[in-house]
Amino acid sequence: MNFQMTEEQEMAVESVRKFVQNEIEPEIRAHGESHFSKEQLVKWSSKLSEFGYISAPHPEESGGYGMDWKTHLLIWEEVAVGSLDLALTGLINVAGIDLLINNAPQHIIDEYVPGLISGEKFISIGISEPDVGSDVAAVKTRAVKDGDEWVINGEKTWISNGEHMDIFVCTCKTGEGELTHIAIPADTPGLEVKGIEKMALNSQSTSQIFLADVRVPVANTVGKEGDGLKNTLVTFERARCHMAAWGYSIARRALEESVKYSQERTQHGKQIAGHQLIALKIAKMATEIDAARLLTLRAADMIDNGIRCDKECSMAKWYGTEIAVTACRDAVQIHGGNGVTKEFIVERLAREAIVGPIPDGTTEIQQLLIARLLTGIQAFK
Repeated sequence: MNFQMTEEQEMAVESVRKFVQNEIEPEIRAHGESHFSKEQLVKWSSKLSEFGYISAPHPEESGGYGMDWKTHLLIWEEVAVGSLDLALTGLINVAGIDLLINNAPQHIIDEYVPGLISGEKFISIGISEPDVGSDVAAVKTRAVKDGDEWVINGEKTWISNGEHMDIFVCTCKTGEGELTHIAIPADTPGLEVKGIEKMALNSQSTSQIFLADVRVPVANTVGKEGDGLKNTLVTFERARCHMAAWGYSIARRALEESVKYSQERTQHGKQIAGHQLIALKIAKMATEIDAARLLTLRAADMIDNGIRCDKECSMAKWYGTEIAVTACRDAVQIHGGNGVTKEFIVERLAREAIVGPIPDGTTEIQQLLIARLLTGIQAFK
């Protein structure tokens, strides 16, 4: 594994970094933390997709750039440093496109994948339910065949992109111990979306989705009937790389803000960067960010080489999101009283960091997965 960036990767990263800093972030900061409109998301996502933000890891024959996952994560990091809300919207598209390209019928791919890759359309993936989180096999949303249609009833929650989606891939129970993915157009009768307000990351959409006698063609089945659990686990594997990058990206922004502030702020006759306890916090932040990135790029390298990496992705997700919490907390402390004001970005980063250890399997779930893969012993029977 070679973690040194190639010349092409350096150019790609530098290009998107400058574009985010100069074009995207000023508009997002002026917008504040209220909901993005779909028009705003299309405007920003379609521009960023030209840099590989969504398009990088997908095959050229599908409209992507055919880049490796390491390059994709390096590009995605630059967007997340500027706006995690915007980056999360793209994350769901990347995971959803991957799911569709590898499993969906051709008519679904033809209708949705080009717009998803270009950032002009958005996808949601419905797995979590009010009583179902990490235990995917316990999904209760049910799909029953009626002739050549599925009839779907149930409820999903914590669904990213819900209020902006054009297509919804729903994990449904279709038989005893059998899960199946079904693609549902967002304007299908019986599908209702309700937003969820959170402590942070409210510019992007997180939703509850209610399904009442929703009817779609059986031809909208994504993958084989009964393969939903297997395909979900593959989706989780790659999503956890993004979640790890979520962590070290906002931790990196917290570090950059802390370095700048500690150079400018003076106390007791010198810059606070010269105080040993401040210097220790900065050194610790920088080291943990690099360690988190290396764990994530190792997992991405395994994905690029077709190697299953459940353990490595869980390690990266656990570590990356947890070090973000401490890094952003330290950034607030370095800023002192200014750190809790809206004038400085670190208070927002601290709120965003707290969310990270929960989605796509909590820290505790990642620890159980790692231990199971090492010992062969299940925590749950």
